[in-house]
Amino acid sequence: MPMTSSTSLITAPPSLPLVAPSILSADFARLGSECAAVLDSGADFLHLDVMDGHFVPNLTMGPALCQSLRNMFPDTYLDVHLMVQHPMDFIGSFAAAGGNLFTGHIEADCDPSELAQAIHNAGMDAGIAINPPTNVDEILPHIDAFDLILVMSVNPGFSNQSFMKEVLSKVDTISERLRPDQRLQMDGGVSLSTSQACKDAGCDTLVAASAIFGSDDYKSAIEGLRSS
Repeated sequence: MPMTSSTSLITAPPSLPLVAPSILSADFARLGSECAAVLDSGADFLHLDVMDGHFVPNLTMGPALCQSLRNMFPDTYLDVHLMVQHPMDFIGSFAAAGGNLFTGHIEADCDPSELAQAIHNAGMDAGIAINPPTNVDEILPHIDAFDLILVMSVNPGFSNQSFMKEVLSKVDTISERLRPDQRLQMDGGVSLSTSQACKDAGCDTLVAASAIFGSDDYKSAIEGLRSS
């Protein structure tokens, strides 16, 4: 079952920064063992990129995969990032599948306040994401309602893209407005060469895909992202 916000890894983390491997870059033929390996190597939680082929030009995982991970890792925090046009349609299914954090996009077809309330009502932490081309002013009126703000540092849809450093100004702006129980997450092109700039700008949660799963040493990669 999802954790409530009051006991969440996101709202009350034991330490910062948090590092979450994005399983989009894992070997799906060995997904269970890949996830176990990154968790054993110090990852704080798992990041699931859900895409509908409409909001972004790619189609990926759904609630069934989330449920499989929940079954295999009953105590692991599962961060579900919905790159979909209608995120409200999926809140119930991902809550039932064991998701802990449900993040929709400010650019999606939904009212952000209603999205946050529905996610919380389903027992999950609530996140809101913003894409690189979107003006930061679009998200600022809504950040108080969410537990996590996600700044995309690539155009969403595929892994192995280059980090867009111009989004760091959004991080600066958002970080100044957050409460101590809110997290600021960066996703896209996060690596050993970009992670320090993310943290310096105010991010306390880092999502990394190929920087971890493309490494020969998951532990060193995770520790490097956290401490670089």
